[in-house]
Amino acid sequence: MNLQPGATLDEEILNRWIGNIREHRDTIDLRQANLLRATLEPDQADFKTGDQLPDGWHWVYFAEPVNINELGQDGHAARGGFLPPVALPKRMWAGVRLKFHQPIIIGEEVVKKSEVKRITRKTGRSGELCFVTVNHKIYSGSTLKLEEDHDIVYRGTTPSRDMKIALPAAPGHSDCQITINPSPILLFRYSALTFNSHRIHYDLDYCRNVEGYPGLVLHAPLVVNLMLGLARSRFSGRNVTFSEFNQESIYPLYHDNPFVLHFKMEPGHCQIWATNSDQRLAARATLTVSQECAPENR
Repeated sequence: MNLQPGATLDEEILNRWIGNIREHRDTIDLRQANLLRATLEPDQADFKTGDQLPDGWHWVYFAEPVNINELGQDGHAARGGFLPPVALPKRMWAGVRLKFHQPIIIGEEVVKKSEVKRITRKTGRSGELCFVTVNHKIYSGSTLKLEEDHDIVYRGTTPSRDMKIALPAAPGHSDCQITINPSPILLFRYSALTFNSHRIHYDLDYCRNVEGYPGLVLHAPLVVNLMLGLARSRFSGRNVTFSEFNQESIYPLYHDNPFVLHFKMEPGHCQIWATNSDQRLAARATLTVSQECAPENR
C-alpha cells in the first residue's frame, strides 16, 4: 500500500500535530436520524423533531466533505491535514471513551470541536504501532452535550490472517445475549450514513488482497451503536440514563460471520462484549448508568 509523500514515523515531526484543532457545525437532522433507525432499529417508531438522539448516534453527523481526489488509497482522507502523516499503512479504530453530559436533541444546531491530544509509538506482536488520540466535544450553544476520546491505531502491512494474537478471555457469564447477522447491505448503509469511504468496509478484493482481511470489516462505531442499543433495550421504561461508555476493539468482526453481543449488569454499571463465531473476544465495553432523569416516552 502506497503512502502519500511526507508520511513519517519521526516523533519530532508527528508531535507537531498535537494540539491541532478543527471545528464542524451541523444540525441534528430528523431525516438522518430516521435513516439510521431504519438501518439499526427497524421495529422502532420514527423519531420526531424534539426527540432525544440515542446515545452514540452522533457519528452520522459532522461529515467532512473531503474531495474524492484528496483521498488516499485506503479511501480515507490523505494524512497530514488534521491527522498526522503517520507512515504506517493500516488505520483502525482502537477504542473510544464517551461522556454523556446532556441529551442531544433532534433538530438542534450543534458544533463539534476536535483536538489531537496524544501521539504514541509502540511495538506490538504485529510490529510497529502508532496510536493517535483525538478529543471531540459537542456543544449546543454553550452547553457541553458529549465528550469523546477516540483512539486510532496505525500499523504495518502484516496480513491480518497471519497475525498470531493472544486474546484476552471473554467473561464466562452474561445476563442476556443476542446474535447479530451482519451483511454487506448493513455495512454499505452505515458507510453511507457516516460518509465513511474506508475500503475495508465495502471492497472485498481490497480487504483480501491489500489489507489481508478475510472479509469486509464491520465498522467499530457500528458495533458500539449495537452495544448501546442492547443496553437501551435492557433499561427500557426504567429511570436510567447513560453517563459514560468506555470501549476497546480487540479483534475484527466480518460481514459473513454472525457474532454475539453479551450484556451483564453489575452495581452502578454494566459490561457489554462481543464474541465472534470462533468465540474470540472482539470488543468489550463498560457502560456507567445513573438515575438522574425520567425515561423517554417512545
